[in-house]
Amino acid sequence: MKIYITSVFVENQSKALSFYTDILGFEVKDDVPLGEHRWITVVSPDGEGGMELLLEPNAHNAVPPLQQALVSDGIPFTSFEVDNLDAEFRWLKGLGVLFNQEPMDAGPVKIAVFDDTCGNLIQLLERVE
Repeated sequence: MKIYITSVFVENQSKALSFYTDILGFEVKDDVPLGEHRWITVVSPDGEGGMELLLEPNAHNAVPPLQQALVSDGIPFTSFEVDNLDAEFRWLKGLGVLFNQEPMDAGPVKIAVFDDTCGNLIQLLERVE
């Protein structure tokens, strides 16, 4: 058994697709119309055959309050691993990404947190040990 897909709820799928591909560098795996929404998955260009990220509409009435509570408390919805956090931070900051937490040491990892412009905080993590 393995995990093959995980979701991130987004306020606007088109905006999310642009952010996750044009800014973060993910690649579209699936983009299938489903009525008023779409089944959009993106993958890391480095993770052939790896996990897919579903850009899922936050249309269920329970999701927006959850997103707002997490953002308000500074809690990331999910975490992405990077090889060099400082370089990734500089790169994304240069592209206009807003960080709620700049890189910091956290024991065996370094972390930073940014706003994905779609209703979520996302943590970047570099393993240092």
